Amino acid sequence: MNYLIIGSGGREHAIFWRLSIEGGADKVFCAPGNGGIPSKSRIPIPQTDFNEIANFCKSQKIDLVIVGPEAPLSEGLVDFLETQNIKAFGPNAKAAQLESSKLFAKLIMKKYGIPTAKHQDFLGKAQILDFLESNTEYPIVIKLDGLAAGKGVAIPASKEEALSFINENVSENTPVFVEEFLDGEEASVLGISDGKNIKCFISAQDHKRVFDGDKGPNTGGMGAYAPAPVVTESLLQRIQNEIMQKTIAGMNSENIPFKGILYAGLMIKGDEIKVLEYNARFGDPETQVILPLLNGKLSDLFWASVNNKIAETDISFSKRSAITVVMASQGYPGNYEKGIEIENLQNFNDNDVIIFHAGTELKDGKLVTNGGRVLNVTGLGNSLTEAKEKVYSVINNISFKGSFYRKDIGYRALKN
Repeated sequence: MNYLIIGSGGREHAIFWRLSIEGGADKVFCAPGNGGIPSKSRIPIPQTDFNEIANFCKSQKIDLVIVGPEAPLSEGLVDFLETQNIKAFGPNAKAAQLESSKLFAKLIMKKYGIPTAKHQDFLGKAQILDFLESNTEYPIVIKLDGLAAGKGVAIPASKEEALSFINENVSENTPVFVEEFLDGEEASVLGISDGKNIKCFISAQDHKRVFDGDKGPNTGGMGAYAPAPVVTESLLQRIQNEIMQKTIAGMNSENIPFKGILYAGLMIKGDEIKVLEYNARFGDPETQVILPLLNGKLSDLFWASVNNKIAETDISFSKRSAITVVMASQGYPGNYEKGIEIENLQNFNDNDVIIFHAGTELKDGKLVTNGGRVLNVTGLGNSLTEAKEKVYSVINNISFKGSFYRKDIGYRALKN
């Protein structure tokens, strides 16, 4: 089997790594890939160039395309490949609206009885400013409707903070909505669907804020761990039945079957579970802790989704724990410099440590930074404590000018 992965981040490197080591793949390519992927497997085709992607698939006899990022999914890459008789893993553009339009997702949740926060939507700056003039309850949650790379959400604790976010991100015709603030602990549960059935993976917990103690602005994710103890076995079964399967059934009722990875960002407080948002693809950096714990073959799951056989497919995970820590460029999630050499990347010897590249490239024979989130250092252990010790024993030796990372990934689980 020949596979082509679309994307260039840590998530795509993790998928590439998994397909490459598990057997059954003749060739695995990644377009455009990053500096952690061997040059023979890296294809310099932008994820926006649908025609060139299709041409490459035909010339290399690609059996399955795996679309990593949200943008090409929402722009219809899966739809386009299907018109070219090329099989692709991921939702079509209509189904990907669960991520590309948070308001669409809210309507689906409301219509099909999926628990979520109350909300009020607005069109443009003037409408939401009117709301803020009379609002006295803080914190609130403000969300942009479309894709924003994990940064389209603000949780202002005051009117001044709300106005700052609105003035920076909302224009005259921007769809935006306000949600009630939900208290509790966040967790991520991903599942794989074939349009009718879905099966959940183990839970994970992402760390969105840029600094220790969940301080600073939201990012695409500064680290993650799995499994998340807040999601007990009984809660995971309820999430499967009351959220994930109901969502897939609801989309099917709308004549918009959802195939691929459905990611539910959840707020959990005691026995109460509410959906914060959906994503229509593998999470990043959750993928980097989920895939190393997967039993069996990831490729089998992809084919079960494409061939409508999820109900017949067993999914299980190791009883170990995994943690990943993001090494980021100075200035991220704002402006940052690129092209900085990365040093000491191979000076360790531990089979339980995996380094997934995100924002890297090879330039003049040197590995240099090429993004805000540069590396994902992932550790495995028989406990979360052991996994964390392995990560931080390695990450302290890797360096590039201005690099930084959170030192408290996994703190909620370890605290308890």
